[in-house]
Amino acid sequence: MAHELMITGKKLAGMLPVLFAPDAKTAERVVEFFTAQISNANTRKAYMRATGAFATWCVEHGIDELGQVRPIHVAAYIEGLRSIIATPSVKLHLAAIRMLFDWLVVGQIIPTNPAHSVKGPKHVVKKGKTSVLSVEETRELIDSIDLDSPQGLRDRALVGIMVYTFARVGAVIKMRIQDVYVQGRRTWVRLHEKGGKRHEMPCHHNLEEYIEAYLEGAGIAADAKGFLFRTARGRTRQLSDRPMTQPDVYRMIGRRAEDAGVRTKVCCHSFRATGITEYLRNGGKLEVAQQMANHESARTTGLYDRRDDQVSLDEVERILI
Repeated sequence: MAHELMITGKKLAGMLPVLFAPDAKTAERVVEFFTAQISNANTRKAYMRATGAFATWCVEHGIDELGQVRPIHVAAYIEGLRSIIATPSVKLHLAAIRMLFDWLVVGQIIPTNPAHSVKGPKHVVKKGKTSVLSVEETRELIDSIDLDSPQGLRDRALVGIMVYTFARVGAVIKMRIQDVYVQGRRTWVRLHEKGGKRHEMPCHHNLEEYIEAYLEGAGIAADAKGFLFRTARGRTRQLSDRPMTQPDVYRMIGRRAEDAGVRTKVCCHSFRATGITEYLRNGGKLEVAQQMANHESARTTGLYDRRDDQVSLDEVERILI
């Protein structure tokens, strides 16, 4: 990880916009922000794109020095974004710009933060956009997976973990075989979530069956430090030693959903949302779902609760025309 961070820093140093690299000291401070201050790789990429886009906008508008940037410039840039990208993305851009300038102020590169007084657009979300599968669709998808190869056993176990533990796909693909263990006569899984947080969950009996069948069928149970979910070698349907990536999982889910005849537009997060919804629909408590999903706030967990969708559908069917 440290080596990768060093490489990222070197690459970034050569890619900095002119606005953020007028001299060696400023450039070094900016690189430190993206490497030392931001630990999550996805957040780093998003913030680099956001601040890079702002730097390009500044140059296009005759602002080529950090000291020339004023609150009105930041406000004008954010206002322009509101007509071309979604509100959450606008808020991300403002957050990235504000945090970078804060870092430059603390490092005594600039005296004040021009983004500090700029207000972002309001955005209130009561229900998430992630598509949720019905119980029948989820069951059909899982049952349609062919189990005559390690690849099929892998796919069923992977989908099962996301459904029954509410795990993020990013945590699932990081799992090693040693992250599956037995405690109190029950199989548990250890998930490495965002921010370096370790989250442990007992397995539902179905998931326990899926994982055991996968480890035995793939012949990888003894490779404790090896990745749990591995890529397939070409069309052989046999597994390699390399871990699956998020795009790999996304493509796999798309294929499996199509084969099962699932018409709902499904993504990796759909299984997390489906699991949470069904848990709550069957009497589960929101605060427990929050703990199981490893959410900081119950409000975040509530975004995945789609029980009201069924209520709305039932009411619509009352229109007897």
